[in-house]
Amino acid sequence: MANKKFQEAASASPSAAADQPEARSPVSRSSSPFRELDRLFDGLMARDWMHPLRWERLSSLEPRMPRVDILDKDAEVVVRAEVPGIAREDLDVSVTDRTVTIKGESHKKSEEKDEEYYRCEISRGSVLRTVELPCDIDADKAEASFRDGVLELTLPKIKEAHRRRLDIRA
Repeated sequence: MANKKFQEAASASPSAAADQPEARSPVSRSSSPFRELDRLFDGLMARDWMHPLRWERLSSLEPRMPRVDILDKDAEVVVRAEVPGIAREDLDVSVTDRTVTIKGESHKKSEEKDEEYYRCEISRGSVLRTVELPCDIDADKAEASFRDGVLELTLPKIKEAHRRRLDIRA
């Protein structure tokens, strides 16, 4: 049956075959998926979906993750987090035996008045990050300080780590 269809297609007139995109040539059939992909990508780019400002608008709706440093010392773990633009009273820190969660929200409002000019800019932002600690800590004895946009947590370990230097053999 497949042989019969092949013979019918071969005996069809050349002008009818030229009108059908599938019957043009094996080369055009094999490259047509790539052409279709090109067409799709061109359509996406035309809608400006990768424009950086559009991503900024979308990302401003979600809380950002503050950058953190985690220092594993002998008797304690120190966590430092960058939270610029957020006041101390707008920070919320919670600690468990193995994790630290930092939440915060900033509210800024600036106004400038002139004779015929008025401007008001309001910006909001939030941060949220949960980090896993390298060991169990005593959450009841944890301490926090905040200065110049950097939150520092000092978290005493439940069991002090005893470090020992190992000699490496050849």
